[in-house]
Amino acid sequence: MLYGVSRILALTGGILACAMALLMSGSVAGRAVVGYPIPGDYEITGVINGTAIFAFLPYCQLMRANVIVDFFTGRASARAKAALDAFGSLLFLAIGVLLTWRLVVGGMDLYKNSDVTPTLSFPLWVTLPFDIACMVVLVLVTGYTLAQNVADLRFGGAGQTKAGNRAG
Repeated sequence: MLYGVSRILALTGGILACAMALLMSGSVAGRAVVGYPIPGDYEITGVINGTAIFAFLPYCQLMRANVIVDFFTGRASARAKAALDAFGSLLFLAIGVLLTWRLVVGGMDLYKNSDVTPTLSFPLWVTLPFDIACMVVLVLVTGYTLAQNVADLRFGGAGQTKAGNRAG
């Protein structure tokens, strides 16, 4: 189920990224052709960009496609790599829980204060329920990948379990 939800979120993020490209292209074309860009194009792009990034995070974590720096661990044992992967997943899980909590608190504050963007007066809290849902999925996915890392560690090395295979 996590794979399906993460895939749908990533596709949604891709659609949002395409919409952002179309918006900016239209704004640049409008500025060049008729002398007027799309009003609030930077605001809209900022909102869409943040939402797209949240949508990509669970899939990237599930596919083990987040940044992995193995320059220093290239010659390390499989067990050492598995331990480092488990530690990294645990750290990412803690950060995910912290960010989810702060998004909830910040979103409630934005809603309570009726904060809006300066040009379009777009309410800043509107995308936060989707962003928070993406973060909840990220936390679940990170818990799942942490369990895979612990299983890999128990079996003696990174990528030994079927689910822990980095190739996805």
